[in-house]
Amino acid sequence: MEPVTIATARLRLRTVGPDDTDAVYAACQDPDIQRWTTMPSPYLPEHARNFTEHDVPEGWANRSMFTFGLFLPDGELAGMLGISMRSLGVGEIGFWLTRHHRGNGYMTEAARAVSRWSFVHQGIDRLEWRAEVGNTASRAVAESAGFTMEGTLRAALNNNGVRRDCWMGSLLPSDLGLPSTAPYLPARAPAT
Repeated sequence: MEPVTIATARLRLRTVGPDDTDAVYAACQDPDIQRWTTMPSPYLPEHARNFTEHDVPEGWANRSMFTFGLFLPDGELAGMLGISMRSLGVGEIGFWLTRHHRGNGYMTEAARAVSRWSFVHQGIDRLEWRAEVGNTASRAVAESAGFTMEGTLRAALNNNGVRRDCWMGSLLPSDLGLPSTAPYLPARAPAT
């Protein structure tokens, strides 16, 4: 599959490549990005190069991971968002923003746009979001983008060799007024 570009009101969401390696490397020196994501720490130039030159294009080619850089109108990299396919019709969204672009609503804007794209164009019926317990900024983005919090999973996240508890949420096409590719029969609440 060829990568796509999505335009939002304030962002251009496009794949990243070799020309973006230096910007990705610089952004990933942020201690908060290394702390709250599962990327290698310390984050070295070869990690950025492998990501932009191999991981991202391979993910698009085999439809296993759809990665978008969040670019401002002037071309500056503001963040990264990806959807990794977990099983048939189920993807997991992950994201980070550069320090000086946090708090502007960019990630919520991008998450909404890419979620809609994944439902309409990729046949995804469930998007999952996970973040380590305590990552309140990520949780705020997920909730603002419409994800329903489903609970806490014990020892479900491996961050640099350490098992950590994580929050989990989901977004369904119906949450955005879109049809699913398969019927959905929600559980009924027990009568009280």
